[in-house]
Amino acid sequence: MALAELYTQYNRVWIPDSEEVWQSAEITKDYKAGDRFLHVQLEDGTELDYPVDPSALPPLRNPDILVGENDLTALSYLHEPAVLHNLKVRFVESRLIYTYSGIILVAINPYKQLPIYGDAIIHAYSGQNMGDMDPHIFAVAEEAYKQMARNSKNQSIIVSGESGAGKTVSARYTMRYFATVSKSSSNAHVEDKVLASNPITEAVGNAKTTRNDNSSRFGKYTEISFDPSYRIIGANMRTYLLEKSRVVFQVGKMRTLSVNVATNVQSFGSSGFI
Repeated sequence: MALAELYTQYNRVWIPDSEEVWQSAEITKDYKAGDRFLHVQLEDGTELDYPVDPSALPPLRNPDILVGENDLTALSYLHEPAVLHNLKVRFVESRLIYTYSGIILVAINPYKQLPIYGDAIIHAYSGQNMGDMDPHIFAVAEEAYKQMARNSKNQSIIVSGESGAGKTVSARYTMRYFATVSKSSSNAHVEDKVLASNPITEAVGNAKTTRNDNSSRFGKYTEISFDPSYRIIGANMRTYLLEKSRVVFQVGKMRTLSVNVATNVQSFGSSGFI
């Protein structure tokens, strides 16, 4: 089926908008190849002859039955407005901050504490396959922990996002999950010790940006070590990709920091790390 054949009456599209970024509109007249305009009606009832380029028609909107899916890859049309709308519906209407995109977990920062990180939730996700339950950072952590224990191979979790997105908090919940499911010593508090080292790295690696007065200008790699029984015994954190050009007030040569965070366990004969 040619792309133009999908732009028929009653189908819906997304129209760029200067204020809303994208605005939904319903096609009121079948589009024919070569037409210079797409006849649409906006949700407020406004009729519009939207100028189009046959090679770049506006993105189609997903059927309502798919809106709110917990996995973006389940959408018929996967593009910017579809992703933004799906995330908005889940966050605003369902109060859900997590959404999958295949093996990727998309998180929206609610800027407040939510009651979804307690021990009961941790135990609910423990042993479950990713996708069996609602999207959650604990599901990602469980998958990494399970793969490490099952295959005896090191695992990595990448936490990325813009300034203020909630990366540090997400990393903390991940470490808390590992500490709980591995039945590590309650006195270890690895996540607290790792985070307590933040002021050291931030002292030489932060700079003021338009979005954050104290924004991290470096990447951070945290290695969590486990013993042969897959219990946490320590952690190591180091910075990388330091943006020296953004941190101009430091004197002397900038060096990569390495911070070791050890628990009260003596041996570091680990069988894996995350």
